[in-house]
Amino acid sequence: MSARRGFPVVVAAPSGTGKTTVCRAVVARDPQIVFSISHTTRPRRRGEEDGVDYHFVKPEEFETGVDAGDFLEWATYNGNRYGTSWSAIDAPLAEGRDVLLEIEVQGARQVRTARSDALFIFLLPPSLAALRERLEGRGSDAPEVIAARLELARRELEEGPLFDYAVVNDDLDVCVGEVQAILAAERAGDTTSLRGRHAPAPAIAALLGA
Repeated sequence: MSARRGFPVVVAAPSGTGKTTVCRAVVARDPQIVFSISHTTRPRRRGEEDGVDYHFVKPEEFETGVDAGDFLEWATYNGNRYGTSWSAIDAPLAEGRDVLLEIEVQGARQVRTARSDALFIFLLPPSLAALRERLEGRGSDAPEVIAARLELARRELEEGPLFDYAVVNDDLDVCVGEVQAILAAERAGDTTSLRGRHAPAPAIAALLGA
C-alpha cells in the first residue's frame, strides 16, 4: 500500500460549462487520479454504458441506498437523482490515488461537510452569453428549459466562493492544464500562488458583472 493517501477532488460547474469533458480529459492525462462513477436515476443516453459513464439505477434502488447511508453525497437535479457512493472512493483513496467527483453544487455541499480532506474546483464559462450559446448549441432543450438552466447557473455561481479554486473553461487544453497544475501543487503542498491566481470570488464577480 502506498504511504500516500489520496484525496477527493470535487469538480462542479453550471450545466453547459463542459464539466464532463474537462474531467474525463484530466483523468486520461493524470495516472494518479481516478474517476468516481456516480449512481443516477436518469435514463441512459445514446452511447453511454452502465458502470462506465454512470451506474444507472431505478428510483427505488437509489432510495434504498439513501436510506442505508450508502452515499457520500446525493442530489436531485432536473428531476433525476445523482449520488456518489462511499464504496466508489474508499478503495482508491486507501491505495494512494486521488478520486475525481464530477458532481452538482448541492452535492458538493455534502462532501464539504463530510470530508475535510476534499479539494473543491469550480469550473466557470467564459461568460454567461457563452454559456447560453453552449446550451442552445446542444439542440436538445426547449427555450424554457435553457432559461431555467441559466437561472440555476446564477444561483450556483453564488456558492462558487466556497470552493478552493475557480478555473475558466474557455479553451479546453488550457483549462485541463490548469486543473492538472492545481492537482500537482496540492500534492506537493505548494499552493500559495495558484490559490491566489484561481481565487473563486473575484473570478465569479467578474463573470456576473460582465
